[in-house]
Amino acid sequence: MVERLKDPARARPHPQRNGIAFGRLEQRVAGGARARSPILVGAVQNPKLVPLQGKNIAEIAKLWNKDPIDTVFDLLIEDEAFTGVAMVGMSEPDVALALQQPWYPFATTRRAPRRTACWARSTPHPRAYGTFPRILRKYVREEKKLTLEDAIRKFTALPAQRMRLADRGVLKAGMWADVVVFDPETIRDLATFENPNQLSEGMRFVLVNGVPVIDEGRMTNALPGKVLDRR
Repeated sequence: MVERLKDPARARPHPQRNGIAFGRLEQRVAGGARARSPILVGAVQNPKLVPLQGKNIAEIAKLWNKDPIDTVFDLLIEDEAFTGVAMVGMSEPDVALALQQPWYPFATTRRAPRRTACWARSTPHPRAYGTFPRILRKYVREEKKLTLEDAIRKFTALPAQRMRLADRGVLKAGMWADVVVFDPETIRDLATFENPNQLSEGMRFVLVNGVPVIDEGRMTNALPGKVLDRR
């Protein structure tokens, strides 16, 4: 892909340039901070591109004095296509409707980076730190779109059943002890698109395989987790 992007032919008029898919991309990358769904650069591999983390494509295009689409292409070339982005484009009514369905579990596809010098410079999607506390704060405590019990089921038992993990997901004798103790009145997410590297608040204890990894709100540095295989 990178080699194709380097091809000078990319600058010629392309039949897809006026197509629906390409038109939508142009709208998103050219709209800037006020666009309905700007594309934000999150994490990069090339150290030279670190100052661009947290900026949207329109801002980078202005900085580079380039067309927004060419900016996307050149950014991918410079970063060897390892660039991570955050796209803001979901409909809140759609989200609320989905999360209330009894068959709809919760998950996150983002991992929180290690808290190192590199961590301080990265800008992951805020869901890396805030997915589950956000649901408990926003949709359970504040908007009351879910009961606390239903939210916990969607965090634990439901996805375990979907993944056929028979020994996890509920508190029961003989199961693996993955347990979170939190205060439902204070738990909240702090991560934002502008400042995503913020840990959530309100979790007092977290046990993974029966071993405390958070004890009275403090990390223990224990690493008892393991990859799960439904076989």
